Amino acid sequence: MKKYKILLFVLLIIPALCFSQKKAKDSIVEKPARPAFESATLIDNASNVLFNKNTLEVMMQHRFGLIEEKNSLAGIYGANSNIRIALSYAVLDWVTVGYGITKKNRISDFSLKVGLLKQTRSGSMPVSISYFGNMAIDGRSFDTKYPNGDPIPPDANNGPFLIRQDRYSYFHQLIIAKRFNSNLSLQIAPSLSHFNVVNYNDVNSRKENDRLSIAFGGRYKVSPQTALICDVSAPITKLNDNKYNITGFSFGAEFSTSAHAFQIFITNFNGILPQYNYMKNTNDFFNGGALIGFNITRNYNF
Repeated sequence: MKKYKILLFVLLIIPALCFSQKKAKDSIVEKPARPAFESATLIDNASNVLFNKNTLEVMMQHRFGLIEEKNSLAGIYGANSNIRIALSYAVLDWVTVGYGITKKNRISDFSLKVGLLKQTRSGSMPVSISYFGNMAIDGRSFDTKYPNGDPIPPDANNGPFLIRQDRYSYFHQLIIAKRFNSNLSLQIAPSLSHFNVVNYNDVNSRKENDRLSIAFGGRYKVSPQTALICDVSAPITKLNDNKYNITGFSFGAEFSTSAHAFQIFITNFNGILPQYNYMKNTNDFFNGGALIGFNITRNYNF
């Protein structure tokens, strides 16, 4: 009788043990994979990186003149150089807001990056997905006359634009990134660029306000602090003026620490802001349009 009682006890306890094991397994929190990239920017496009809450990132981006420009020391003394200085702040672990100013066209931009999905170490979520977007305002000085010579009323006095809204441009991008191992990370990023006005004095060009594009980026670590990086940005939709239908090629190296990242590279993009690179660039990388650029970032945790 005693043996039967032991057997009955075992039969009753087995389902409870299985249930408790399943519950414990289900309660395990998935750990996110380490960030695919070191910096929030991969040369000319945003990366999927989002910093911890209350992190402030200070960034300086510089593009020299064309390498082939005469008497310019490979473009370092070039007249068409461009620079952008920006701040971004992580209001949440998955939300970052930013503001920047760019030398060319005196542009001010406001940006937003949101983490949508995170790659997990177990592989249950194989990729990270983030959204990046911005609104840019052209700040060139005021004019007093329209292109036809008529005076511009004071309430519409907006420089090389007919109305204030003509100054605005927008950019939206979905960043899909994957960290394959401790050395290799890749991302693909479809995007939409929009200008309220493409060319203020050309009515026909106003029909080409939008462009779909796609970017492919990668990073391969060759040492704990050094990596080779690349970024290829290609237009999907074509514009009528073929000089703007140019793919961007960027290749370089990244040197990083826990709080710094320095990227130096060769590119054919001079606009720095993505919508200007995708819609306004006329530099052909393989036809004298290459230039040297660098990005420097420094993070502060509060």
